[in-house]
Amino acid sequence: MALISKAAGSRGARFSSVPKAKLERWRVWVVLGGLLMLFIGLLGRGLYLQVLNEDFLQDQGDARYRRTLKLEANRGMITDRNGEPLAISTPVQSIWMSPRSVEILPAGQTRPVDWKPANDEEPMPLSLDEIKKIEKQLQLPPNDLLKKLSASRKNSQGKEIKSDFLWVKRHISPTEAKALMAMKIPGVYSQTEYRRYYPAGEVMAHIIGFTDIDGKGQEGFELTREKMLAGKPGSRTVIRDRRGYIVEDVSTIVPPQEGQTLQLSIDRRIQYLAYRELKNAVEAAGAVGGAIVVLDARTGEVLALANAPSYNPNSRAKIDPAHKRNRALTDLYEPGSTMKAITVAMALDAGKVTPQTVIQTGNGTMAIGPNLVKDDHAVGAATVEHIIQKSSNVGAAKMALMMDREAVWNFYKDIGFGEVPHTGFPGEAAGRLRPWKTWRPIEEATMGFGYGMSVSLMQMARSYQLFAGNGEIHPVTFTKLVAPAPGKQVVSAKTAEQVRKMLEMVTLPGGTATRAQVVGYRVGGKTGTAKKLVNGAYSDTARVASFVGLAPISDPRLIVAVMIDEPTFSLRYGGLVAAPIFSSVVAGSLRLLGVPPDAPTTNIFLPSQELEVKEET
Repeated sequence: MALISKAAGSRGARFSSVPKAKLERWRVWVVLGGLLMLFIGLLGRGLYLQVLNEDFLQDQGDARYRRTLKLEANRGMITDRNGEPLAISTPVQSIWMSPRSVEILPAGQTRPVDWKPANDEEPMPLSLDEIKKIEKQLQLPPNDLLKKLSASRKNSQGKEIKSDFLWVKRHISPTEAKALMAMKIPGVYSQTEYRRYYPAGEVMAHIIGFTDIDGKGQEGFELTREKMLAGKPGSRTVIRDRRGYIVEDVSTIVPPQEGQTLQLSIDRRIQYLAYRELKNAVEAAGAVGGAIVVLDARTGEVLALANAPSYNPNSRAKIDPAHKRNRALTDLYEPGSTMKAITVAMALDAGKVTPQTVIQTGNGTMAIGPNLVKDDHAVGAATVEHIIQKSSNVGAAKMALMMDREAVWNFYKDIGFGEVPHTGFPGEAAGRLRPWKTWRPIEEATMGFGYGMSVSLMQMARSYQLFAGNGEIHPVTFTKLVAPAPGKQVVSAKTAEQVRKMLEMVTLPGGTATRAQVVGYRVGGKTGTAKKLVNGAYSDTARVASFVGLAPISDPRLIVAVMIDEPTFSLRYGGLVAAPIFSSVVAGSLRLLGVPPDAPTTNIFLPSQELEVKEET
């Protein structure tokens, strides 16, 4: 029985091992199948992420860590005609932080000395004491930085998020930035930028203009030549960690293209002189403002242009818009008696009169329809020369009425009236000159002595080129020229010479501009004292006093035009307030340019105040 039992057990064991082996193989296939499915799933996910969704993931990664750094181009320098700097860029430092990357600790809590981030997503702890140190070093208002770091906004999903970037303070000195960075406060970074500096300050403000904090031109030639001066910024693409540190460069650095240098026709020495004299005169006369233009009589280059009041382009403080007005180019006014030289030139060139032609002005009044033209002082029967010297309105009106209306209109157009000067300066005005077909006789007459039309001071200065040389008009330019641009012949050289003689008579005893005389030089010009239009009517008290002249008269090198807006009524005459500015600017400028004297040093003949001839139109 024992043997039978043993045999039976042995047989049973043999038969029971078969299903057990089968069961183990089934489990192997299940595990292998599961792994295979998992591998296929991982492979499919990998293909989806790396092929089908690669662009999205790449963009997300780049948004978090990839940065394209802008390499600022150094803005081009602006210089005067002699290479003296008028606008330069200096390197400065700007401080920035990432509010999203910092965590502001509660009051009284400080960051552990041995603190290290556990991962790239952990924000950097920043204590209130450290924030106060930053504010104190950068002279920020108390709690200003704290508020900005704590500020948040809602994203498209309505979740409160903080900004990735915050300018803490821009354009500080490298010394200040170095002191701040030495504190080693986490999350505070420094970046190099460029700030524009104007050595001449308010003297050149209306010519050069200024840039904003981002280095973009806002006024003057900083605006009009923005593309030339700005250059082209470069770039550097890097990988940054969340603390702002550069980990790797991922592309070739593209170097910036520096801005070009702009050389102007302005002479810095003459500009200083012109601005100083204008500013002093405006203040002394209690005027609203004033402007002066100095042209090279031979080339049309602008040697100086100044306005008062002015402003400091180096200051980031708010600038009064009225002080930014470039009166010489943008403001229009009725030129008054300075137009009489133009009227005489037209009549002479057309053969209507000669310098010795006698014109009857009677008792200084002339009726044209219901209107009356008046002289400030009667001159009776006078030659054309004396009509200019004494500034007779009636005489100028009679000469204007001798001319054909269309011919007069064409003449005005030829010398630039009613046309933009095209100096390249922003906002320059064209003036007002109505079509000749609409002119009435009284308007023809009043335009002969500077009423019924409007011009800018620059246009008036340009028109006197007629008398500076051989009767040509050259384009006006702020750019230094190698050679004069071709001119347009408007009157004959003989006419120009004849008018020059008359302009010199204006500055001699018996004329209205004796205060324009210059020691050692013969000069000439014409005064103007025009009533201002206020609320559509001519004011009884508001005047524009002006003077436009040439020097030296024997061989003109300079054209100087001066305009004073609303001086004190007792100083309203152009011969009293504008002519002395001309005298001072010409005296200094001719010596600076090395122009030899053309008269003895005893050539000044100033009449007494009682005998001084004054005119008002």
